[in-house]
Formats: sequence, structure tokens, C-alpha cells
Amino acid sequence: MNFYQKLFIALFALLPMSLVSGTAAAQQSVYANAAPRIGGFDVKQVRKLGTGTELNFTLYGTPGGIAIISIPGATSRLLLEEREVGFYEGIYTIKTADRIANNSQATANLRIGNQVATMLLDEYLVVSATKPSAAGGKTRIDRFEVAPNQLVPGSDLGFTVYGTPGARASIRIDGVKGRTFLDETQAGVYEGYYTIKSGDRIVTDSKVTANLRLGDSRTNAVLGKPLLSTAPKRRAARYCANCGVVEAVNVIEVKGDGSYLGMIAGGLAGALLGHQVGGGSGKQIATVAGAAGGAYAGNEVEKRMKTAKHYEVITRLESGGTQATPFETDPGFRVGDKVKVENNTLVRNP
Repeated sequence: MNFYQKLFIALFALLPMSLVSGTAAAQQSVYANAAPRIGGFDVKQVRKLGTGTELNFTLYGTPGGIAIISIPGATSRLLLEEREVGFYEGIYTIKTADRIANNSQATANLRIGNQVATMLLDEYLVVSATKPSAAGGKTRIDRFEVAPNQLVPGSDLGFTVYGTPGARASIRIDGVKGRTFLDETQAGVYEGYYTIKSGDRIVTDSKVTANLRLGDSRTNAVLGKPLLSTAPKRRAARYCANCGVVEAVNVIEVKGDGSYLGMIAGGLAGALLGHQVGGGSGKQIATVAGAAGGAYAGNEVEKRMKTAKHYEVITRLESGGTQATPFETDPGFRVGDKVKVENNTLVRNP
């Protein structure tokens, strides 16, 4: 609230009663076409009245309106401030000139454009002025229900009270300022909802009390259910960057390098064979050729003897890429297996 808003409220409180109504009527609301509705009106009762005593009022209703409280015996009216959407609050400090009685009942007006909703506070300002319910009174509450929801700002908690027809029903929630009225939708069935505000301090097992009043007779009932929805939460889809599915298993043959020992052994065998088939100088040429050919053949034989099979597993990762992981022996993976890359190798991912 800025400086000018605070100044306006301070000046408003000082105006005579006869001038307040005209000031409020001059205010325009962005909800000018909406019919005003008061869903809750409450005062924090005090132990005694006197100069300096603060009366804390709260009102729930249509957003964007002008909420004014009138108190019998008070020299001025109280303009409530809309602290959150549809939640109005204000404090009236009793002045020396006020003549407010213990059993005074305040009236709330909620104006939007040219339309006004009015509600009389159904309890007194002082705790001791409240009349106790007579034994065997007229009112009764048969059942008190709630439609649980998530306890976050903006969520609606729906309440239903079953009891005596034609009464006034309201609820109080621990951790919430004020109370909320329920509408009688059918004979003896009262329904309404409370929208959680950012300043509320509601927990799962917050005490909720329903009040049913008919004339001077009233009765209470405490809700026996949690306010938090017990519906299972949807699990968020799990994303694993190093998880995937085996897309292919490739077998790769790797030939070893022939050593000089293979070349010597092959050369000796080739030379012996060339010497036997040659004659004269031709025998010498055949011996040399046989030695060379034998050396080559011996080297190739050794390479084939050293040929090894290696394995390469191709994994399609959840991120969309692929990864090739080599293995010296058969890793035992098959196409379609779910795997996970850990420490540069693959492990099964259940």
C-alpha cells in the first residue's frame, strides 16, 4: 500500500458517518459489472471495550469492491483494505467519543459500481456478550464433510454441512483469519468453499469447526478428516542421460601381427623345399625363393593363429545419441536389452 492509499484510508476514518456513504459510492471498481457477494464476515472478539481497543475485521467476497464496516455507537465507519484477491481486512480503533456497547453488532457493505451487498455480523464484539446455547436447542449438525485438495494458494477447499434447515452455517479453519459462510443449497444442506490465500497457515490436520445458528440456538461440529488430498500423485517421467537400449551387437575379428620367429621357421622350411627341387644354379635360386616364400607364409600362418574375436555393443541412449562400447569377450547383451553406461562400460538397467 503506497503513501496516498494510506492517507486516503486515514482521512476516510475521520469523516462523519453521513459523508462516508457518498465517498464510497464515488469509487469505481474494475468489477463494475459483477454482482457483489459477501462470503464471510468476522471480527476478532475482545475481552472488553474501551478507548484504544482495536477491533479486527475480516471479509471474504467479490474482488475489486469497496468494503465498509458500520458499528453502532461508532463516530465513523471503517474502510477495509483488499489485501489479497477477495480478502478484505481492517482495524477499527475505539475513540473517546465512541459509544459502542458490548452487544453491538457490526454491518458490512460491499459495493461494486452501483450494487451493494450487505451482511449483519451474527456475533457480538465482546466475548462475554455471546449468549450460550440453551440445552436441547433447535439446531443440530448431522454430518460435516470436506472435499480434500492440495494445500497451496489458489486451491479450493469445499465444505458441506448437513443439519437443521433454515439456519446460518459458517466454518472456521485454524491458520485462517476470519470465517466463511456456507449457502443452504437444499433444505438442511449447506455448501461452500474456501480459496487458500498466500498468508494462510493451513496444514493437513488443521482444525476446522462448523457452526450452525438458528436464532439464539447454535451448535458446533469439528471436521474429522484431513484437508490434504489423498489422491496419488503422478510420478514425473524419469530421465536418465546415460541410460539406453542395446541397438546392435557386432563381432569384430582382429588379426595379430606375425613375429620374426614365424618368419625364421617359415624361411627354413621354404629353403629346404627349394633346395630339394632345384639343380645347379637353379637349385640355388629355388632355395632363395623358397626361403623368401616360406618366410612370408610362416608370418601369415602366425597372424591367423593369433586372430581374436572382439565385441562391440551399440547403445541407443535416451538423449537420442548412440555409444559404442568395446568388449574383449562376449558381454552377453542382446538387442533390446536395457542398459546403463557406468565407468565406460555397460551394466544392465532393471
